[in-house]
Amino acid sequence: MSDDHPTGWLTPLRARGWAVLPAPRQVELDGGKVRPHRGWALSTRGVADDDPAVEAVRAALPADGPEDGVVRLEVRDGAVTAGANGDVEAQAYRITLCPGRADLLANAPAGLFYAARTLEQLLANGPRAGSVPTGTITDWPQVALRVVHWDTKHHQDRLETLRQFIDRAAAFKINGVVFELEDKFEYPSHPVIGAPGAFTTDQLAELTAYALARHVQLIPNVQAPAHMCYVLKHEEFAHLRCDGSNYQICMDDPEARRLIFDMYDDVCRATPGVEYLHVSTDEVYYAGICERYRKPYNPENRSLTLVDFVNAAHAFLAERGRRVIIWLEFPILPEHVELLAPDILDGIMGPNKDPAFVRAANARGIRQFAYCPIQGAELLFPDYFPSAGADGWTDPGRLARAVEATDPANTARGNPIGTFAAAWDDAGLHNETFWLGWAAMAQGGWTPGGAALEQTVADFMDLTYGREAHDMVEVYRDLQEQARFFQRAWDRRPSAVRPPAYGYSAAKRPVTRSDLTLLPPALPALPDLAVSPAFTRRYRGLLAEVPRRLAQSQRLLGRLHANLTRATRNRHNLEVLLSLAHFVRHFIDMLLAVAGAEERLVRAAGAEAAGRPARAVADMVEARQAVAAAVRDRRRTLDRLRAVWEKGRRPRNASVGGRDFVHVMDDVKDHFADRRADLSYHTAPEESIGLDGWCEALGEIIAAYADARGIAVRGPAEEPLDE
Repeated sequence: MSDDHPTGWLTPLRARGWAVLPAPRQVELDGGKVRPHRGWALSTRGVADDDPAVEAVRAALPADGPEDGVVRLEVRDGAVTAGANGDVEAQAYRITLCPGRADLLANAPAGLFYAARTLEQLLANGPRAGSVPTGTITDWPQVALRVVHWDTKHHQDRLETLRQFIDRAAAFKINGVVFELEDKFEYPSHPVIGAPGAFTTDQLAELTAYALARHVQLIPNVQAPAHMCYVLKHEEFAHLRCDGSNYQICMDDPEARRLIFDMYDDVCRATPGVEYLHVSTDEVYYAGICERYRKPYNPENRSLTLVDFVNAAHAFLAERGRRVIIWLEFPILPEHVELLAPDILDGIMGPNKDPAFVRAANARGIRQFAYCPIQGAELLFPDYFPSAGADGWTDPGRLARAVEATDPANTARGNPIGTFAAAWDDAGLHNETFWLGWAAMAQGGWTPGGAALEQTVADFMDLTYGREAHDMVEVYRDLQEQARFFQRAWDRRPSAVRPPAYGYSAAKRPVTRSDLTLLPPALPALPDLAVSPAFTRRYRGLLAEVPRRLAQSQRLLGRLHANLTRATRNRHNLEVLLSLAHFVRHFIDMLLAVAGAEERLVRAAGAEAAGRPARAVADMVEARQAVAAAVRDRRRTLDRLRAVWEKGRRPRNASVGGRDFVHVMDDVKDHFADRRADLSYHTAPEESIGLDGWCEALGEIIAAYADARGIAVRGPAEEPLDE
């Protein structure tokens, strides 16, 4: 980064009003501005006229401007010196901007593409749209690969959504997407594995070509040998289960290996031109437990079993020109790292990585990815910003962790080839909520420390929504707090419908699963309508927080609705955020309705004691009306959320072409999004309260009480719950 920081806190471009992300490495500005436009001549040298960089520049230039000039795009080997290895040098570029001229120079097509994306951001995100600062930008990445994780195990995107995703990723100079497919690919060798409507080989090949044209590697991730419920749930493969569990396959079984390698071969054929394959090895807790092939079951044999599998996968994929990425972690022991092939890549090096693993990988020559999960187990929205826990400890947030993960002080422990921003779909979050974290990791992989985190966030908002959008940082903060309020509000109770899990990371043993729920409101007892307000007593603290969360919700919804008309880009992203904000708002309104209903029932008991039965009936009717309205709103809210989400996704796990989705939960991992086959997993906790049945029971109580006292009930005691 240049020393030209006029304020001391901002990069040179941000200080003068331009948003570029990742922040360029070297910027020298002379204080002027120029407005290139489509009337300028376009000159190319060493690059095809239909190169994506040329197309990007043409599309970005304003239609007209005040002067004539020329835009030159040139690729010339050795034109820009980065002092790095060849993979990084190929991405280096220089932009020179002055009156009448814009020169984009690069060592290779990838660098020219990134030069075009930087020019595109300058043109669209400056103090005056279409103007750019005069001066020179010389830029290259810190590491060769900036990878994000697109997890599609619990949903399936439409192809147009994925093309848009690749375009947006490339704009942030992300050049790798680990595409976790699970059953969302057809697997021609074993078609029963592919879910109804899964991507075909031709579709994935088309998407791969689209990505490669934009210098993005679409890297398949095939979950194996653990997390294989998507395969082992089918009766055809039940005999390959390890120790009877659908979580892990018996990886020493020759038939099991052939099955996994067939899947590797299928995805390799569908992703021609890609250099890598992520064989996962994620959470292989029980390696070696299959007693038919290895015993005794102990830490050493667990480690050696997985090492054997990884090396076999490496040999198979090396023949197909693929370099293997794994999660190098438990149960592999550090002393066994030396047994792995040296060109394997470790996808998971973070600040908390066991130093023994890092030392062993360095000694073996295994390179790593600086890793940060953008989301893990949060519901609805990631924890991007700092938050205080109940014990007073402050979590720095996932954005700060991304900065830490890519800090050279941490990455210097190893020999990183890239950065890896994971974003798991286990809790059912919409992928549109991950972009801020992905962009922060892209910044860390390109120029770590090149911009303050707060500037990165501001640049992201400008680039994602346009400068006409207001208060988007506050929108994200409020949405995070609303999501955490929703998440911590629920009771966790042993599941009555889901069996115990098979085990956990350290051992095999039954583990009780939990469900989210709340107590239902009280019901009055006949004949005197005696009632104990259990809901309002138990959740007194939660209800005390509701007024503040209601005010926050009103502010959040107001900002989102306003920005839907102001934002010039990514409207669907805002629609997704709005669907989440309305979902939490419904939850707040439901809490108020249930608490208010209990208060009305207490009043009804008082009216009965005071000899006012008609008043008691009216109070009970109002209580039922309030809760019935909340039930109807729950259904309406889910329908509207589904309509928004299915703009970019197929209906979740729907039947296609006469095939039904086989819904079986993982024996080990407790994925929130696995609880229902469709999107109603979001409302499953509220449904478990039993408000529908409560309304029916109260209706019967009202009718019996009113009949015993000769009171005609006016209308709503039997009001239907359906619209």
